[in-house]
Formats: sequence, C-alpha cells, structure tokens
Amino acid sequence: MATETIHVYFMPGMAASPKIFEYIKFPEPQFKLHFLEWIMPEREESINDYALRICEHIEFDNVVLVGVSFGGVLVQEMSKHISVRKLIIVSSVKQQNELPRQMLIAKATMAYKLVPTQLASKIDVVAKYAFGNNVTKRLDLYKKYLSVNDSRYLSWAIEQMVCWSQTIVPEGLVHIHGDNDSVFPIKNIKNCIIIKGGTHIMIINKYKWFNENLPQIILEA
Repeated sequence: MATETIHVYFMPGMAASPKIFEYIKFPEPQFKLHFLEWIMPEREESINDYALRICEHIEFDNVVLVGVSFGGVLVQEMSKHISVRKLIIVSSVKQQNELPRQMLIAKATMAYKLVPTQLASKIDVVAKYAFGNNVTKRLDLYKKYLSVNDSRYLSWAIEQMVCWSQTIVPEGLVHIHGDNDSVFPIKNIKNCIIIKGGTHIMIINKYKWFNENLPQIILEA
C-alpha cells in the first residue's frame, strides 16, 4: 500500500528568501517540501487579505504550514482560509501580548511609520526585524538570505508585524522558540518547545534539530 505524501509548506521571515530553508531535509517520499515566497502587497492590504492571496499558491489539501518569524504570523492568517493538518511557527509569536515591549511602543506611538525603508542602505533595519541585532554585523549572512528590499513591501511588513492584534491562539498550533531569540525574547513567550541556545535564525544554524524533530512533530496527533 502506497504511503500518503504529506505536503509541507514553508514561509520564510520578513523580507527573507526560501534560501533560509536550504538545509531542511525530510524523509522522502513521506514528505514533500514546498517553499513559499513573499509577493508585493496591495495598497493598504490587510495581512488577512494578503494571506488569502498567498493561499492561492497552495496546491494540495490538508497541508502542513511552517512559518518563521513574520512568516509565522502569516501562516496563522493563512490557516484561517484553508484546511491545515498541522500549523507550526518558529521564532515567532502567536498573539499580540508576546510581542516585545519596543514593538508595542512602536505601535502605540506609530513610530513604525518613521522607519526609512525607502533607503536601500537601511536594509540593516529590516535585518533587525528579520534576524536580530547580532546579525547586522554579519552582512554576508543576511545579504544572502534577505531577498526583498522594495520599500512598499518593507513598510507594509513592518506595520503588519508591529500592529498584529491576534488574541486567540489557533487550536493545535505548535510553537518552537529559541531561548536566545533577540527579536522575540523568550520571556514573553508562553507554551512553546524551547530550543536551548536557539537564536532568531536557528532555522539556519540549528537545522539538524529541525530535520530530526519536525517530521515526528508533524506526525503527532
């Protein structure tokens, strides 16, 4: 009897390319991996409407969604539109009270509107949102993995991340988080699988853990 193929869709973090998943490998043919990419948002598009458009790239039913950082927020919005076998977020948040204090302040003061994303030299600002402060010194790393530098996308993405207001966690969601995440500090995160020494980019530098454990997490009832 043929084994069912489980289709797993991965969504990268803010402005990042699917290259962040280049080391992720699951057993075949039991799992088939698909890698989603960011598209340009429409003017004043809500994240929920944006998620619906990304869902158009999902070709199968009852899929697994895995989202990293801002991509974790997006897959939660996507799960409101399609049938999902398992919803997994990595280095992300699942409700607004898990956002760090500086993002809550940025929302309250609308300071996020002052981020000069139109300046190409400010890709380091985006890197802080995407990978954390420590990575801004490692230009070769984030230049490799950050692929979107359009000012319209960046302004939209930062606003959607800072202003995300979800209060009810999707049922069955699996949250994987590093205890050394500088973007979303672990002190704000509840009910998650904690990866010791995991940073905001652990999907890249702790890929062995994900290769060994994600398949089993997906198969768990």
